[in-house]
Amino acid sequence: MTTPALGLEQAQLERLAARALEEVRAGALVGLGSGRAASAFVRALGARVAGGLRVRGVPTSEAAARLAREVGVPLVGLEEGILDITVDGADEVDPQLDLIKGYGGALVRERIVATASRRQITLVGGEKLVPVLGTRGRLPVEVIPFAWPFVVRDLAALGCRPTLRMAGGVPFVTDNGNRIADCAVRAIEAAAAFERDLRAIPGVVDTGLFLGMTDLVLVAEGAGVREMKRGAAIA
Repeated sequence: MTTPALGLEQAQLERLAARALEEVRAGALVGLGSGRAASAFVRALGARVAGGLRVRGVPTSEAAARLAREVGVPLVGLEEGILDITVDGADEVDPQLDLIKGYGGALVRERIVATASRRQITLVGGEKLVPVLGTRGRLPVEVIPFAWPFVVRDLAALGCRPTLRMAGGVPFVTDNGNRIADCAVRAIEAAAAFERDLRAIPGVVDTGLFLGMTDLVLVAEGAGVREMKRGAAIA
């Protein structure tokens, strides 16, 4: 697998968060993403809430929920209805604004919250832009523990090279009680078909392929933020 590039600097994270906040309206129901960029947004949102902005948040992970509580963002569940907007990060973004997510392990709840939202905004650094999904060599797949031996065999048959994600010397456990197979992959030329094949394996809960879901990608580049909207090519 490839080695991840260095992450964003704090000032870049803050600029991304500030730009994303411009999309949040008073009274909004906001999906709160996971990871460094999304966490910067949650902190910035908390500061705005402290200043009087009325919003409610739906977290995509237990970590996002803890952070939201720490900074004072009121939390609700999906029973509140359609979310106005979700702000989250990504691990790869291709020219069509299709994504790979899940390096942080929250892919299932991230997909649920994003699907329940009217708009999805994705925050990334320029190093996450790729010509084709799979360029960074890693695709997370969430798997039910009971099915692990079977799923691993089928993943390998599809050309993936799955390894069990570990944390502190033991298998990583998702917020849903499942395991993550980190699949070593090459460039994924037919992502939609590949996703269908992966999802067809009994025991696969979800994959890190997020296709056709994000509306706006905000990219931190140098001292600025570049906007990429669905339907426009990467310059």
